[in-house]
Amino acid sequence: MSHNTIPIHPIVWKPCWRIVPSRFPSVDLFERVANPSDWEALIELEALTNDRIRDAVGDLTLVPVTDRVTGPGSTRIMAPFTHHNPTGSRFSDGTYGVFYAGREFETALAETKYHREQFLRNTSEESTQLEMDALTVELNGELHDIRGMRTTYRAVYDPNDYSAGMELGRELHRIHSYGLAYESVRHENGECTAVFRPLVLKNCRHAKYLLYEWDGQRISRVVERIS
Repeated sequence: MSHNTIPIHPIVWKPCWRIVPSRFPSVDLFERVANPSDWEALIELEALTNDRIRDAVGDLTLVPVTDRVTGPGSTRIMAPFTHHNPTGSRFSDGTYGVFYAGREFETALAETKYHREQFLRNTSEESTQLEMDALTVELNGELHDIRGMRTTYRAVYDPNDYSAGMELGRELHRIHSYGLAYESVRHENGECTAVFRPLVLKNCRHAKYLLYEWDGQRISRVVERIS
């Protein structure tokens, strides 16, 4: 699948939304060091007294020094690039990470509910609650844009088969695209982004905590958790 027919447009979403599991307290290593080339040395030092640092930070070798970001929220921005999903996702074959976000909160909510439900059904999980962290982040960059092109890229927009999306993502990642803007297949009229290089993101911040209530069949309710 060729990327040559996809237009590149300036995409400015301030903010967009990302929802992730609340697993660990935040680690702010990347915020504390201005020079990304110093990160490896800092991690070596911190790991001497904190066993979870390496797991929390991930594999920095997956992100070139020139693509790394610093400043407020940079640890959360870097996380999906240093902890890529080896099984892949809509626009990744599993060999590189992608930062997914929705233009609106409702879009990020619909996308994450769907994927959490799929996982819980596949693992036959009994009733439980999932603690989730809703983040806001600023996106500003020149992205490949397939919004309004569902007919042309019908296979990429397939709700269940990600093979065409993986092929497109692999090609865009190979040419060092900053990312992709596309329409959500889980939220009508919603828009999403798949960012391949963190340089177009900044100011990732916690917005609110959520509880996804799984009843054994579906996520039947989402409530905001007061911390």
